[in-house]
Order: sequence, then C-alpha cells, then structure tokens
Amino acid sequence: MRSVSGNYDGKGIGIAILDSGIHRGHSSFSGGLLSSRFKYSKDFTSDSELDDEFGHGTHVAALAVGGNGNVGEMNEYEGIATKADVINLKVLNSRGTGRTADLINALEWIYANRGRYNIKVVNLSLGTPAIETWRNDPICRAVRKLTSAGIVVVAAAGNNGRGSEGQKLYGAIHAPGNDPTAITVGAANTYGTDARSDDGITTFSSRGPTRSSYVDSEGTRIYDHLIKPDLVAPGNKIISSADKHSKLFRDYPELRVSNDLLNSTTKMYLSGTSMSTPIVSGAVALMLQANPDLTPNMVKMILQYTAQPVHGANHLEQGAGLLNIEGSIRLAKLVKRGIGNSTSLNYPMLTSMPVQESEIEGETVLWSQGIIVDKGWIQSTKLITNYQKVYGLGMLLSDGMLLSDGMLISDGMLMSDGMLMSDGMLISDGMLISDGVLFYDWSESFGTGMLMSDGMLLSDGMLMSDGMLMSDGMLMSDTTFGSSSPMVAGDNSSHMR
Repeated sequence: MRSVSGNYDGKGIGIAILDSGIHRGHSSFSGGLLSSRFKYSKDFTSDSELDDEFGHGTHVAALAVGGNGNVGEMNEYEGIATKADVINLKVLNSRGTGRTADLINALEWIYANRGRYNIKVVNLSLGTPAIETWRNDPICRAVRKLTSAGIVVVAAAGNNGRGSEGQKLYGAIHAPGNDPTAITVGAANTYGTDARSDDGITTFSSRGPTRSSYVDSEGTRIYDHLIKPDLVAPGNKIISSADKHSKLFRDYPELRVSNDLLNSTTKMYLSGTSMSTPIVSGAVALMLQANPDLTPNMVKMILQYTAQPVHGANHLEQGAGLLNIEGSIRLAKLVKRGIGNSTSLNYPMLTSMPVQESEIEGETVLWSQGIIVDKGWIQSTKLITNYQKVYGLGMLLSDGMLLSDGMLISDGMLMSDGMLMSDGMLISDGMLISDGVLFYDWSESFGTGMLMSDGMLLSDGMLMSDGMLMSDGMLMSDTTFGSSSPMVAGDNSSHMR
C-alpha cells in the first residue's frame, strides 16, 4: 500500500483496530529492534486468544498501520500510517462473527482508556444490519460517545450493493456506518492501475440511503434516509499481511500472494469495504499528526472536501468521492490551531487558501469542494474558509450550518436555487432516488445481535462472514475472471495513490 503522505507516518497516534485479532508477530507491525507498536491487546470474545485465528483483522490492521519490517519486494505493500501505535481489540471470533454486546464493551473500553493510549482513531471493518434508527441503536450511541470526546470513528459501509441477480441495491448501509458522526467508507475499484482517472465503484459496495428506522407516535415507520457512504477508498483485490495459520489463509489458497516459510512476511489479498476502511483510518492518523487540533467533524469535512469525484457514480454510491490523502493532509495543515467549540461562527479558519486540486501519479485530481450533510450535498469554499459551529465536539455535521447570508442548512434539508432535498428524496446532480429503486430489506436475511466482518468478498455470489450469500462461484473480486482462471494480483492492485 503506497501512500502520498510526505513526511507523515502516524507516529504517536493511537489507532484502535476492533476486529478478529491481529497476528502480532508479523513484521508489518514491528517497531524496530526489541520494540513493538502494539500498545495494548484485549480479547472481548470467548475465544481467549489474542491472535487472529480467522485472518481478517491482520489484513485490516496492516492496511492502516503496516510498514516496519517488510523486506524485499513486499515493501510494495506498506500501509498508510506506518508508525502509528496499535490498540488490538478482538471482537470477532475465530469464525469472523461476534456479538454486538462485545463490540459495545470494546467501544466503552476505548472511551475509558482513550487518554492513556492516545487513541485518536477507531477502525470498524465490521457491521450489523442497520435496522434501528441511529438515534436509538446502542452501537451508534457508543460511536457518538466517542466522536463527542474527539475520537474519529471510521466504519465500513458493507458489501451488499448487489442483488442475487446482479442488480444494484440501495439502502444496505451497515450499522454503525449509518450513524451521522461516523466516517462511513465504501469501496472503489482501481482496476489494477496507478491512474486514478479509470477508478470506479465496486459493484458490491453498499449504497445509501440508510434504511434504519423508527415508528412515530402515530404508528408510522420513519426511515433515517441519510446519504451514505461519506467517501470511498480502494477495496478490490487489496494485498496486505496475513497469518498463514488463520482460517482464511488455510481454506482459500487462491487468495495467497505469498506463503513464506516464516509467518512474519506472509501476504494475501481480500476485497471488501473492510479493506477500504483502514486505508481511510490510516489517512486520518496522518491528518491528526499534521494537525492534532482537528475535531472528528473537521476531519470528515476535510476528507470529503478534498475527495476526487468518481465519474459515473452518484452520491449514494461514492459519497463525496475517492479518498485523496495528499489533499487531506495539505488542507489539514492549513487549518489554524486552537480552533474549538468556543470559536465564533465564520471565524477565518485557514492560514492560507490552498490550490484546490492535487497532482498524483502525473494526473490532476480535482477536489469535490463539497460535503454530505444528512440528506443533502453542498459545495462552498466557505466550508474551509469560515468556521462552522457544527465542526465542534458533540455536534452533527448537518445541524445549523450557515454558509452564506440567507442560506441555512439544517437537519440535512436545503432549499435554494431550485434544489430540493427532503424526506429521503434527493433530486440533484443527475441522481434520482424515488419510486422504482430496489431497497434492501434486512428483515429477510438477518436475526438480531449478529456482528459480521465487512470484508472477505470472495466471489460475485459469495460473501464469507457476512452471513448473507453463499454460492459455489470462484470469482474472487469485483473484477471478472473465468471460473478456472488463476488469481494473479499485480503490484498495482494495492497501491494507495
């Protein structure tokens, strides 16, 4: 995983990985001679085993923080924040599933210990069906408690963007990705090239709007209908670290990139929003290293404002667009230090105005210059030049944002210049979400209390550990291959460009 990060490496920033455990002996997590970047490990499941028996958590963690100790040609596959501190919290068992109660316990542990381990970022490459409105869902409430305390929570959108007959599905965002304070990440397909101009959205990446709901006092079901995901990052055929003794590595040899004699350098590739999420988590660590005063809402705004719009995709597929690490760090550095809840509305926020494009791999990458707010999409340079009260701690990004005289954006509803965004219906930017769209019905597929890892998309009809689709297909990514074709991952398949 090659990042455009300048001199930033995440050093001193604590990233909590809540997953199936981590193979702590892998060289990706080495802190150098006689040192380790693991600051704490705890098993919240009944496995009584801190290491990664399933194989998902190791892959995820290395995408966020892997780096030191990789040798030879494997140097191609570093993570993003290569010197960040790792807090390993195991909430998924040896089969890649878990209990929501264990996840909530882990989130509460983070809140209680955030200062001791300088936990600034939480990575949730997992999810459960988003049935209950984010206002009441216990996982979402635990997430909001963290974001209100200044911790950035990055969550996977889910892998349910495609129906059984290959059709697009809308409304399948997982919890806690349905929470407005979480940074929800969908999956992009780089098609194995360094160029960003050919990138698209994977077919499996879950689309919005959120379909969690509640029943009002009159017995009417009200759907949240938030626009999600917030942005996308590479998530197709991503190469990362592996534990050769894990279930995924043992049971699916076709996923192996290397099968080294030593278990400290083994690699495999997986696809899913589980892979996209830690790439964003690593980017957030770099942003916070560049400017520790950023609040979670400021981080989300910067990520979206600098994202690259993906051609041919609507906001319910891509959010603001494709992650742009170079732009995010550059803009983060320009935000004045010391800004917080006491800062006055419209206070000049930047030390200087940035060029609002990036040069990456010889291409000019235009910034979106906009953000998602609840049920709407807004673009304005005042998002970065003028401090908005909603950037403070404990705020929802959609509540009471004043961008110019006479224009107030509140609760995600915008009425201006002929654009109407309300009641979960968005008509803008060539996108129509209304009658005739196929929405996913969680109730047909899931019970309650089940937690699943959001990665391991092994085929176009088989989601391992998501508990939804099981088939005999052997197409192991969003890219189509013949059923008997060997799976070959070129070096470019995992580059963060």
